[in-house]
Amino acid sequence: MNKKREVKWSWLSAFVGAASATAATAIILGKPKDPDFELVSIDFKSFNLNLPHLDADVILTVHVNNPNIVPIRHSSAEMSISYAGSFLGAAMIDAGSQPPRSCRLLKLPAKLSGLELAHQAARFIGDVRKREMVLEAGVDLEGYARVLWWDHKFKVRVDSLITVDPLFLDVIEQENKSKMQIFLA
Repeated sequence: MNKKREVKWSWLSAFVGAASATAATAIILGKPKDPDFELVSIDFKSFNLNLPHLDADVILTVHVNNPNIVPIRHSSAEMSISYAGSFLGAAMIDAGSQPPRSCRLLKLPAKLSGLELAHQAARFIGDVRKREMVLEAGVDLEGYARVLWWDHKFKVRVDSLITVDPLFLDVIEQENKSKMQIFLA
């Protein structure tokens, strides 16, 4: 009573199985991930004395990581920089692109207002004594990621709390939060 059951090979079943496995893998690996941003350094460039204002030009070096399996393109944006709730200045991010699963360093020129810093003089002097100053930065980046033939638009909001040494502009500590929205239509 040992009946052998004959199994028919079907190319259609094999193709459907392979396609399903490929689609499942693509969905698992292709799930969009938020990019990572980290301020590496702040380099003093110059002071601009334009009485009664004293502004500082600095270069922000930012490490950007695209953990996604597709390249991204983004428009230009302005990163706002605040101190103690007052707008201190801005840095421009040029439009560009980044390959999949890659890292790069961005050099962002920024102009910081000495007048706004003067409005917070008491707090700033206290921060100089402690050698810790907390800056807030925020930026909204818009762009698209191309998957096969379709461009998927996205918007990323990045908010950062950055503790720096106000004398030497060394980055002591930072907390970065990013939130990405993807538009499928």
